[in-house]
Amino acid sequence: MSQDINVLALVKGRERYVFLYNDASRAETLRVLGRFASNPELSFSWYDAAVLSQKIRQEGQKQALVNRLRTPAPTDGDEGL
Repeated sequence: MSQDINVLALVKGRERYVFLYNDASRAETLRVLGRFASNPELSFSWYDAAVLSQKIRQEGQKQALVNRLRTPAPTDGDEGL
């Protein structure tokens, strides 16, 4: 699992929404987007939540691919182990 911190930001007028998350907190960050969208006191909309959720998921897929590519493939000599 990567220890990198991902940064996701949204600027809406004078408001700034900045989300910092790592692989372990990805699901919690998605839930926070929903809570923000359901809060009528914020300008954060369900559309904003959908767009940012898609970016979070795309980043997760990209990171999973990178991790798979970094995993060394077994060599012919390793098959019998």
